[in-house]
Amino acid sequence: MKIPVLRRTLMATAIATSLVAGTMIAAPAQAQFGGIVYDPSNYAQNVLTAARTLQQINNQIQQIQNQATSLINEARNLASLPVSTIQTLQQQVDQTRQLLNQAQRIAYDVTDVQQVFNGRYKGAALSAGQAQMVANADARWQDSVGAFEDAMKVQAGIVGNLGATRSTITTLVGASQSATGALQAAQAGNQLLALQTQQLADLTAVIAAQGRAQALEAARSAATEAEGRERFRRFRTRN
Repeated sequence: MKIPVLRRTLMATAIATSLVAGTMIAAPAQAQFGGIVYDPSNYAQNVLTAARTLQQINNQIQQIQNQATSLINEARNLASLPVSTIQTLQQQVDQTRQLLNQAQRIAYDVTDVQQVFNGRYKGAALSAGQAQMVANADARWQDSVGAFEDAMKVQAGIVGNLGATRSTITTLVGASQSATGALQAAQAGNQLLALQTQQLADLTAVIAAQGRAQALEAARSAATEAEGRERFRRFRTRN
């Protein structure tokens, strides 16, 4: 009778031991420190989540930096050129126009030119009386002298603009080289084109003034020749 009881006791002990061992194997590895349960798998998961969050934050910071850089570049491209020479160029053009408007005796006007030529350069003016012919000849001489004087004034005015032109070129080239954006570079280029336009206007004024003087001198020479023929005709008629 004692042997079966001992066997049952040993079997019960073995079963209990197996259950405890199985429970220890199935349960996750944990440790307890000062009342705090440490779970390695949960800690690793938290670390991985924190790393991913940090990477997302870094990516967002990089995106913000890229956007800020883009905005700065756009602001530079939209920034206006701090230098403007338009007023100076307009003043130079106005000075040249004033010199042309001061033309003596015969203005730069089609109607005025027509009236003057009809009065003392052709037609009846070349067959008028002796006194009128002399007056017309003197008027034509004054026309030519005044035209040459006007041309020299225009030339002197344009030469006087060269100093301002040189200063303007230096300013605009410097502004173009230091431009921080596309708009500033374009505005500097536009002002350089305006400077070239102003120089072309000065050149046109010089050509017009010189052409006017040469045309009047040629007209005076032709009128003088025509008057000479008329006087010779009258001399022959008297004889």
